[in-house]
Amino acid sequence: MRYHGKTRRQLRNGLLGLLSLCSLTAAAADWSQIEQEAKGQTVWFNAWGGDEAVNHYLDWVSGEVKRDYAIDLRIVHIADAADTVKRIQTEARAGRKTNGSVDLLWVNGENFRTLKEANLLHTGWAEQLPNWRYVDVSKPVREDFSVPVEGAESPWGSAQLTFIARQQQTPQPPRSAQAVLEFAKAHPGTITYPRPPDFTGTALLEQLLIDLTGQPEALKQPPEEKTFVAVTAPLWAYLDQLHPLLWRNGKDFPPSPARMDTMLANGTLRLSLTFNPMHAKQKVAKGQLPKDSYSFGFSNGMIGNVHFVTIPANASASAGAQVVANFLLSPAAQLRKADPAIWGDPSVLDPAKLDAEQQKTLQALMPENTPPVLAEPHAAWVNALEQEWLRRYGTH
Repeated sequence: MRYHGKTRRQLRNGLLGLLSLCSLTAAAADWSQIEQEAKGQTVWFNAWGGDEAVNHYLDWVSGEVKRDYAIDLRIVHIADAADTVKRIQTEARAGRKTNGSVDLLWVNGENFRTLKEANLLHTGWAEQLPNWRYVDVSKPVREDFSVPVEGAESPWGSAQLTFIARQQQTPQPPRSAQAVLEFAKAHPGTITYPRPPDFTGTALLEQLLIDLTGQPEALKQPPEEKTFVAVTAPLWAYLDQLHPLLWRNGKDFPPSPARMDTMLANGTLRLSLTFNPMHAKQKVAKGQLPKDSYSFGFSNGMIGNVHFVTIPANASASAGAQVVANFLLSPAAQLRKADPAIWGDPSVLDPAKLDAEQQKTLQALMPENTPPVLAEPHAAWVNALEQEWLRRYGTH
């Protein structure tokens, strides 16, 4: 049927186009209002402060958002996001509904799950950020350790568990859990891992569990008391064999991956461990690891994830926090962060959504020859594995 020369389909398409335009205009107006509200706000950003390169990068971010958005971004350097989670919980119990001390938090996994399940987060905002349009949605940006994100946190970097070795010492690295055990037998006292609950140490436990368990499907759900022993038995049997072969016979463990880097550099260890596939390149560029340092992983894959920023429900400056989160997703911020001479944290953006020059730059910065990314177990496994590890090995 025609209406004054137009078909029904043309009218419908025109109406959909008009509605879409109205929707975009409304979204732009909403964002403009958020930016206006953010002006002059002080945003307290709690972020892991254990790496000099990360701290320098965040200082740069502070300067950029001050200049462009009149936001006073204060970085609170933390050792463990779990400490900030406890503070947010304490404030909620004390009735601080709108004047919380944390506006933005670098988070993922178990800490995100804890806050989300307790309804202590703003939800539904992340995919409304204007720079969300650049995000690579094929990455796990909509779930975090099997927990649906539901717009409660915004991605800003991706990571993968990665080993580091030196070409001179280790021209042929071990590329499976079994090969690591054989390597430890051949070179006793030269490998170890960070003491859980260090994040990277726990990640290695998860990696080994994925490789060794006969029930990998159980890892997609929270651990169950009745099956925990059977699911994890191969992991503990493996560690019982491995620990006597470790540095200091597995009676002591380095407190952090940074300590392992130092021990790799001075020849004490043959392997270090990181959750950033660009870490070795970055540390070599800064002269903090020997030039022959290189990254590797298991042939069948290494666990990886996306790390996020989230906004507590009681944030004092939620508008400012959203503007900062949006800036962290901008091509300029992501490209700078991905550069190993700056930080070397892999981007969460889709190169195909960028302009030709940005696309070329980003592709040049992407990690090479990385193993397949394996999904991490459900967030509830973190605490369960840490507690059992501490019970078995923590008193040494």
